[in-house]
Amino acid sequence: MTADNGAGVHERLAGYRDRFNGLFANYFDSVAEQGPPGNSFVPEALELVRDMSLRGGKRLRVALLYEAARLVAPDAVPGLDEAALSIELLQTHGLIHDDIIDDSPVRRGAPSVYYAYRERFPGRPQTALGLAVLAGDLAAFLSVQVLLTAPVPRELRQAMAAVQATAGADTVRGQFLDLERDFGPMPDREVLDTVSEYKSARYSVLAPLQLGLLAAGADPAAHENELARYARLLGVSGQMRDDYLDLFVDAGTVGKPAGSDLREGRRSYAVCALLAATSGAERAVVESALAGPGCLPQTVERIQDIARRHGVDNELLAEIRRCAQEAAAVAANWRGRWRDEAVEFFEQLPLWGVLRAQ
Repeated sequence: MTADNGAGVHERLAGYRDRFNGLFANYFDSVAEQGPPGNSFVPEALELVRDMSLRGGKRLRVALLYEAARLVAPDAVPGLDEAALSIELLQTHGLIHDDIIDDSPVRRGAPSVYYAYRERFPGRPQTALGLAVLAGDLAAFLSVQVLLTAPVPRELRQAMAAVQATAGADTVRGQFLDLERDFGPMPDREVLDTVSEYKSARYSVLAPLQLGLLAAGADPAAHENELARYARLLGVSGQMRDDYLDLFVDAGTVGKPAGSDLREGRRSYAVCALLAATSGAERAVVESALAGPGCLPQTVERIQDIARRHGVDNELLAEIRRCAQEAAAVAANWRGRWRDEAVEFFEQLPLWGVLRAQ
Protein backbone atom coordinates (compact mmCIF):
# COMPACT_ATOMS: atom_id res chain seq x y z
CA MET A 1 0.00 0.00 0.00
CA THR A 2 1.40 3.39 -0.96
CA ALA A 3 1.43 6.56 1.14
CA ASP A 4 -1.10 8.03 -1.30
CA ASN A 5 -3.47 5.12 -0.66
CA GLY A 6 -3.12 5.72 3.09
CA ALA A 7 -3.83 9.42 2.63
CA GLY A 8 -6.92 8.59 0.58
CA VAL A 9 -8.37 6.36 3.27
CA HIS A 10 -7.54 8.97 5.91
CA GLU A 11 -9.30 11.71 3.96
CA ARG A 12 -12.36 9.51 3.39
CA LEU A 13 -12.55 8.72 7.10
CA ALA A 14 -12.14 12.38 8.04
CA GLY A 15 -15.00 13.34 5.74
CA TYR A 16 -17.36 10.85 7.29
CA ARG A 17 -16.26 11.86 10.79
CA ASP A 18 -16.81 15.57 10.25
CA ARG A 19 -20.26 15.11 8.75
CA PHE A 20 -21.34 12.58 11.35
CA ASN A 21 -20.24 14.66 14.32
CA GLY A 22 -22.71 17.36 13.32
CA LEU A 23 -25.44 14.76 12.87
CA PHE A 24 -24.67 13.30 16.30
CA ALA A 25 -24.83 16.70 18.01
CA ASN A 26 -28.21 17.42 16.41
CA TYR A 27 -29.49 14.02 17.52
CA PHE A 28 -28.64 14.71 21.15
CA ASP A 29 -30.37 18.09 20.92
CA SER A 30 -33.55 16.33 19.79
CA VAL A 31 -33.32 13.63 22.50
CA ALA A 32 -32.87 16.24 25.22
CA GLU A 33 -36.22 17.75 24.25
CA GLN A 34 -38.01 14.40 24.77
CA GLY A 35 -37.04 13.87 28.42
CA PRO A 36 -39.50 13.96 31.32
CA PRO A 37 -39.94 17.41 32.91
CA GLY A 38 -39.01 18.41 36.43
CA ASN A 39 -35.93 16.28 37.04
CA SER A 40 -32.15 16.70 36.96
CA PHE A 41 -30.68 13.19 36.85
CA VAL A 42 -31.97 12.33 33.35
CA PRO A 43 -30.66 15.52 31.68
CA GLU A 44 -27.36 15.07 33.51
CA ALA A 45 -27.05 11.49 32.26
CA LEU A 46 -27.89 12.55 28.71
CA GLU A 47 -25.28 15.29 28.89
CA LEU A 48 -22.63 12.82 30.05
CA VAL A 49 -23.60 10.37 27.30
CA ARG A 50 -23.50 13.20 24.79
CA ASP A 51 -20.12 14.41 25.98
CA MET A 52 -18.64 10.91 25.81
CA SER A 53 -20.15 10.36 22.37
CA LEU A 54 -18.86 13.62 20.88
CA ARG A 55 -15.48 13.62 22.62
CA GLY A 56 -13.54 12.05 19.79
CA GLY A 57 -12.90 8.90 17.84
CA LYS A 58 -12.15 8.15 14.21
CA ARG A 59 -15.77 7.11 13.43
CA LEU A 60 -14.41 4.07 11.60
CA ARG A 61 -17.72 2.23 12.14
CA VAL A 62 -19.57 5.08 10.44
CA ALA A 63 -17.24 4.95 7.45
CA LEU A 64 -17.64 1.17 7.17
CA LEU A 65 -21.43 1.57 7.22
CA TYR A 66 -21.60 4.17 4.46
CA GLU A 67 -18.97 2.43 2.33
CA ALA A 68 -20.85 -0.86 2.68
CA ALA A 69 -23.94 0.82 1.23
CA ARG A 70 -21.76 2.23 -1.57
CA LEU A 71 -20.81 -1.32 -2.51
CA VAL A 72 -24.34 -1.54 -3.90
CA ALA A 73 -25.66 2.00 -4.40
CA PRO A 74 -23.63 5.01 -5.57
CA ASP A 75 -25.76 7.52 -3.67
CA ALA A 76 -26.82 7.79 -0.04
CA VAL A 77 -29.90 5.75 0.84
CA PRO A 78 -32.51 6.24 3.61
CA GLY A 79 -31.72 4.68 6.97
CA LEU A 80 -27.96 5.15 6.88
CA ASP A 81 -27.91 8.14 9.21
CA GLU A 82 -30.04 6.33 11.78
CA ALA A 83 -27.83 3.24 11.49
CA ALA A 84 -24.75 5.40 12.00
CA LEU A 85 -26.27 6.95 15.11
CA SER A 86 -27.14 3.49 16.36
CA ILE A 87 -23.67 1.98 16.01
CA GLU A 88 -22.02 4.96 17.69
CA LEU A 89 -24.52 4.93 20.55
CA LEU A 90 -23.71 1.25 21.06
CA GLN A 91 -20.03 2.21 21.09
CA THR A 92 -20.74 4.83 23.77
CA HIS A 93 -22.53 2.19 25.84
CA GLY A 94 -19.48 -0.04 25.56
CA LEU A 95 -17.05 2.71 26.55
CA ILE A 96 -19.08 3.67 29.63
CA HIS A 97 -19.33 0.09 30.85
CA ASP A 98 -15.68 -0.70 29.99
CA ASP A 99 -14.59 2.19 32.19
CA ILE A 100 -16.68 0.82 35.05
CA ILE A 101 -15.22 -2.67 34.63
CA ASP A 102 -11.65 -1.37 34.35
CA ASP A 103 -12.10 1.36 36.99
CA SER A 104 -10.74 3.86 34.44
CA PRO A 105 -10.70 7.50 35.55
CA VAL A 106 -10.04 8.96 32.08
CA ARG A 107 -11.43 8.39 28.61
CA ARG A 108 -10.27 10.38 25.59
CA GLY A 109 -8.53 12.99 27.70
CA ALA A 110 -11.40 13.73 30.10
CA PRO A 111 -13.09 12.02 33.07
CA SER A 112 -14.93 8.81 32.29
CA VAL A 113 -18.67 8.82 32.96
CA TYR A 114 -18.08 6.61 36.01
CA TYR A 115 -15.54 9.00 37.50
CA ALA A 116 -17.65 12.04 36.63
CA TYR A 117 -20.36 10.55 38.82
CA ARG A 118 -17.82 9.70 41.53
CA GLU A 119 -16.81 13.35 41.61
CA ARG A 120 -20.47 14.37 41.66
CA PHE A 121 -21.27 12.02 44.60
CA PRO A 122 -17.98 11.62 46.50
CA GLY A 123 -19.59 10.15 49.61
CA ARG A 124 -21.96 7.78 47.80
CA PRO A 125 -19.96 5.30 45.70
CA GLN A 126 -22.92 2.98 45.07
CA THR A 127 -25.00 5.87 43.75
CA ALA A 128 -22.16 6.86 41.42
CA LEU A 129 -21.80 3.27 40.22
CA GLY A 130 -25.53 2.84 39.69
CA LEU A 131 -25.88 6.08 37.76
CA ALA A 132 -22.92 5.20 35.51
CA VAL A 133 -24.45 1.79 34.75
CA LEU A 134 -27.77 3.45 33.93
CA ALA A 135 -26.07 5.99 31.65
CA GLY A 136 -24.48 3.14 29.70
CA ASP A 137 -27.81 1.32 29.55
CA LEU A 138 -29.50 4.49 28.27
CA ALA A 139 -27.03 4.69 25.38
CA ALA A 140 -27.68 1.03 24.52
CA PHE A 141 -31.46 1.39 24.44
CA LEU A 142 -31.24 4.63 22.45
CA SER A 143 -29.15 2.75 19.88
CA VAL A 144 -32.08 0.39 19.25
CA GLN A 145 -34.75 3.10 19.45
CA VAL A 146 -33.10 5.22 16.76
CA LEU A 147 -33.23 2.29 14.33
CA LEU A 148 -36.85 1.47 15.10
CA THR A 149 -37.88 5.05 14.26
CA ALA A 150 -35.85 5.29 11.02
CA PRO A 151 -37.79 6.56 7.96
CA VAL A 152 -37.64 3.23 6.12
CA PRO A 153 -40.11 0.34 5.67
CA ARG A 154 -40.95 -1.56 8.83
CA GLU A 155 -39.38 -4.78 7.56
CA LEU A 156 -36.06 -3.00 7.03
CA ARG A 157 -36.23 -1.34 10.45
CA GLN A 158 -36.76 -4.70 12.07
CA ALA A 159 -33.95 -6.35 10.11
CA MET A 160 -31.52 -3.59 11.05
CA ALA A 161 -32.56 -3.68 14.70
CA ALA A 162 -32.02 -7.45 14.71
CA VAL A 163 -28.47 -6.96 13.42
CA GLN A 164 -27.75 -4.38 16.07
CA ALA A 165 -29.26 -6.43 18.90
CA THR A 166 -27.16 -9.43 17.87
CA ALA A 167 -24.05 -7.26 17.73
CA GLY A 168 -24.77 -5.90 21.21
CA ALA A 169 -25.28 -9.36 22.69
CA ASP A 170 -22.09 -10.64 21.04
CA THR A 171 -20.15 -7.70 22.44
CA VAL A 172 -21.28 -8.50 25.98
CA ARG A 173 -20.28 -12.13 25.41
CA GLY A 174 -16.91 -10.81 24.25
CA GLN A 175 -16.54 -8.79 27.44
CA PHE A 176 -17.04 -11.97 29.47
CA LEU A 177 -14.43 -13.74 27.33
CA ASP A 178 -12.06 -10.80 27.77
CA LEU A 179 -12.28 -11.03 31.56
CA GLU A 180 -11.99 -14.83 31.54
CA ARG A 181 -8.88 -14.66 29.34
CA ASP A 182 -6.87 -13.24 32.25
CA PHE A 183 -7.57 -16.24 34.50
CA GLY A 184 -6.45 -19.86 34.31
CA PRO A 185 -4.06 -21.22 31.65
CA MET A 186 -2.25 -18.87 29.30
CA PRO A 187 -4.57 -18.24 26.33
CA ASP A 188 -3.54 -19.54 22.93
CA ARG A 189 -3.91 -17.65 19.66
CA GLU A 190 -7.39 -19.01 18.96
CA VAL A 191 -8.64 -17.74 22.31
CA LEU A 192 -7.12 -14.30 21.70
CA ASP A 193 -8.66 -14.12 18.23
CA THR A 194 -12.07 -15.18 19.54
CA VAL A 195 -11.98 -12.46 22.20
CA SER A 196 -11.12 -9.88 19.52
CA GLU A 197 -13.90 -11.10 17.27
CA TYR A 198 -16.65 -11.04 19.88
CA LYS A 199 -15.59 -8.01 21.91
CA SER A 200 -14.80 -5.79 18.94
CA ALA A 201 -15.00 -7.11 15.38
CA ARG A 202 -18.62 -8.22 15.39
CA TYR A 203 -20.02 -4.83 16.36
CA SER A 204 -17.27 -2.60 14.99
CA VAL A 205 -16.88 -4.20 11.55
CA LEU A 206 -19.42 -6.92 10.80
CA ALA A 207 -22.54 -5.06 12.01
CA PRO A 208 -21.74 -1.85 10.05
CA LEU A 209 -21.19 -3.98 6.92
CA GLN A 210 -24.50 -5.76 7.41
CA LEU A 211 -26.41 -2.56 8.19
CA GLY A 212 -25.01 -0.73 5.17
CA LEU A 213 -25.85 -3.57 2.79
CA LEU A 214 -29.35 -3.92 4.25
CA ALA A 215 -30.05 -0.20 3.84
CA ALA A 216 -28.88 -0.36 0.22
CA GLY A 217 -31.23 -3.25 -0.55
CA ALA A 218 -28.77 -6.15 -0.49
CA ASP A 219 -28.99 -9.35 1.55
CA PRO A 220 -25.90 -9.68 3.77
CA ALA A 221 -26.89 -13.24 4.71
CA ALA A 222 -25.97 -14.31 1.15
CA HIS A 223 -22.36 -13.27 1.88
CA GLU A 224 -22.25 -14.19 5.56
CA ASN A 225 -19.01 -16.19 5.61
CA GLU A 226 -16.83 -13.75 3.70
CA LEU A 227 -18.16 -10.71 5.58
CA ALA A 228 -17.48 -12.49 8.88
CA ARG A 229 -13.97 -13.44 7.76
CA TYR A 230 -13.17 -9.88 6.69
CA ALA A 231 -14.50 -8.56 10.01
CA ARG A 232 -12.52 -11.07 12.08
CA LEU A 233 -9.25 -10.42 10.23
CA LEU A 234 -9.68 -6.66 10.43
CA GLY A 235 -10.66 -6.87 14.09
CA VAL A 236 -7.71 -9.10 15.00
CA SER A 237 -5.28 -6.88 13.10
CA GLY A 238 -6.66 -3.79 14.82
CA GLN A 239 -6.57 -5.31 18.31
CA MET A 240 -3.07 -6.61 17.77
CA ARG A 241 -2.03 -3.12 16.64
CA ASP A 242 -3.54 -1.59 19.79
CA ASP A 243 -1.72 -4.13 21.96
CA TYR A 244 1.54 -3.41 20.14
CA LEU A 245 1.12 0.32 20.64
CA ASP A 246 0.30 -0.17 24.31
CA LEU A 247 3.62 -1.91 24.95
CA PHE A 248 6.02 -0.24 22.55
CA VAL A 249 4.84 3.31 21.79
CA ASP A 250 5.34 6.33 24.05
CA ALA A 251 2.56 8.21 25.81
CA GLY A 252 2.83 11.19 23.46
CA THR A 253 1.72 8.98 20.57
CA VAL A 254 -1.14 7.00 22.13
CA GLY A 255 -2.26 9.45 24.84
CA LYS A 256 -1.57 7.16 27.81
CA PRO A 257 1.52 5.68 29.49
CA ALA A 258 3.04 2.62 27.85
CA GLY A 259 2.43 -0.72 29.52
CA SER A 260 -1.15 -0.31 30.76
CA ASP A 261 -1.92 -3.93 29.82
CA LEU A 262 0.98 -5.06 32.01
CA ARG A 263 -0.15 -2.95 34.95
CA GLU A 264 -3.72 -4.21 34.69
CA GLY A 265 -2.79 -7.87 34.27
CA ARG A 266 -4.20 -8.19 30.76
CA ARG A 267 -3.01 -11.12 28.66
CA SER A 268 -2.95 -9.18 25.42
CA TYR A 269 -1.40 -10.33 22.14
CA ALA A 270 1.78 -8.45 23.03
CA VAL A 271 1.96 -9.80 26.58
CA CYS A 272 1.33 -13.40 25.47
CA ALA A 273 3.96 -13.12 22.73
CA LEU A 274 6.41 -11.75 25.28
CA LEU A 275 5.76 -14.57 27.75
CA ALA A 276 6.16 -17.16 25.00
CA ALA A 277 9.53 -15.67 23.98
CA THR A 278 11.09 -15.45 27.45
CA SER A 279 12.13 -17.78 30.24
CA GLY A 280 13.93 -17.71 33.58
CA ALA A 281 14.68 -14.30 35.06
CA GLU A 282 13.28 -12.38 32.08
CA ARG A 283 9.94 -14.16 32.22
CA ALA A 284 9.85 -13.61 35.98
CA VAL A 285 10.11 -9.84 35.42
CA VAL A 286 7.09 -9.95 33.09
CA GLU A 287 5.05 -12.19 35.38
CA SER A 288 5.83 -9.95 38.35
CA ALA A 289 4.59 -6.91 36.44
CA LEU A 290 1.36 -8.75 35.59
CA ALA A 291 0.77 -9.79 39.18
CA GLY A 292 -0.07 -6.34 40.53
CA PRO A 293 -0.73 -2.68 39.71
CA GLY A 294 2.65 -1.42 40.96
CA CYS A 295 4.49 -1.71 37.65
CA LEU A 296 6.74 1.36 37.55
CA PRO A 297 7.72 3.18 34.32
CA GLN A 298 11.29 1.92 34.63
CA THR A 299 9.97 -1.65 34.84
CA VAL A 300 7.98 -1.09 31.66
CA GLU A 301 11.13 0.20 29.96
CA ARG A 302 13.03 -2.88 31.08
CA ILE A 303 10.29 -5.13 29.70
CA GLN A 304 10.32 -3.19 26.43
CA ASP A 305 14.04 -3.84 26.14
CA ILE A 306 13.52 -7.55 26.82
CA ALA A 307 10.77 -7.71 24.20
CA ARG A 308 12.85 -5.97 21.55
CA ARG A 309 15.84 -8.18 22.31
CA HIS A 310 13.68 -11.21 21.54
CA GLY A 311 12.16 -9.61 18.43
CA VAL A 312 8.64 -9.52 19.85
CA ASP A 313 8.02 -6.07 18.34
CA ASN A 314 8.93 -7.21 14.83
CA GLU A 315 6.99 -10.45 15.26
CA LEU A 316 3.84 -8.52 16.16
CA LEU A 317 4.24 -6.07 13.29
CA ALA A 318 4.66 -8.95 10.85
CA GLU A 319 1.51 -10.65 12.15
CA ILE A 320 -0.45 -7.40 12.02
CA ARG A 321 0.56 -7.01 8.38
CA ARG A 322 -0.27 -10.64 7.56
CA CYS A 323 -3.81 -10.36 8.96
CA ALA A 324 -4.30 -7.04 7.17
CA GLN A 325 -3.15 -8.51 3.86
CA GLU A 326 -5.54 -11.44 4.27
CA ALA A 327 -8.41 -9.04 4.96
CA ALA A 328 -7.49 -7.00 1.88
CA ALA A 329 -7.47 -10.21 -0.18
CA VAL A 330 -10.97 -11.08 1.02
CA ALA A 331 -12.20 -7.65 -0.10
CA ALA A 332 -10.43 -7.98 -3.46
CA ASN A 333 -12.68 -10.95 -4.25
CA TRP A 334 -15.68 -8.61 -4.13
CA ARG A 335 -14.63 -7.00 -7.43
CA GLY A 336 -17.04 -7.81 -10.22
CA ARG A 337 -19.87 -8.31 -7.75
CA TRP A 338 -19.91 -4.88 -6.12
CA ARG A 339 -18.86 -1.36 -7.13
CA ASP A 340 -15.09 -1.07 -7.58
CA GLU A 341 -14.75 2.32 -5.89
CA ALA A 342 -16.18 1.03 -2.62
CA VAL A 343 -14.36 -2.30 -2.88
CA GLU A 344 -11.11 -0.36 -3.14
CA PHE A 345 -11.83 1.30 0.20
CA PHE A 346 -12.23 -2.08 1.90
CA GLU A 347 -9.04 -3.32 0.27
CA GLN A 348 -7.01 -0.32 1.41
CA LEU A 349 -8.43 0.05 4.91
CA PRO A 350 -6.63 -2.91 6.57
CA LEU A 351 -3.25 -1.85 5.23
CA TRP A 352 -3.89 1.74 6.31
CA GLY A 353 -4.26 0.32 9.80
CA VAL A 354 -0.83 -1.30 9.50
CA LEU A 355 0.72 2.06 8.70
CA ARG A 356 -0.75 3.44 11.94
CA ALA A 357 1.25 0.89 13.94
CA GLN A 358 4.60 1.98 12.50
